[in-house]
Amino acid sequence: MIKGSRFHHIGYAVKDIIETAENYISMGWVLSEVYVDVIQNSQIAFLKKEGFPLIELVAAVDDKSPVVNTLKKSGVSPYHVCYEVDDIDIAIKELNEMSFFTLFDPVPAIAFENRLICYLYSVSVGLIELVSAK
Repeated sequence: MIKGSRFHHIGYAVKDIIETAENYISMGWVLSEVYVDVIQNSQIAFLKKEGFPLIELVAAVDDKSPVVNTLKKSGVSPYHVCYEVDDIDIAIKELNEMSFFTLFDPVPAIAFENRLICYLYSVSVGLIELVSAK
């Protein structure tokens, strides 16, 4: 996608992290700690399994959470792909030049040890998340 970027995870919108995670856990996946991200107004956890991509589960904290609309529209579903980048500002600029619209300026994310994240959208690609490598 972006020069020098690395695939990080697939994000799933879920109604209940534990309920969804139980299905994966029964197939050998391991659930991380559940984080409450007050900036994103979401609960976030990760599922890991050797040889598989990292999965992020994102649930709404309340009806003002950004994931609410995704759940209304598509139900529990994958809704974004995340890329890790060395310089988030350069990556945003590059994506803006490719007609991606920045949904918000980079903010620290508790689930990523307060590294910066942001979301961008393109009509031809959909929603992507960027996470800063440092």
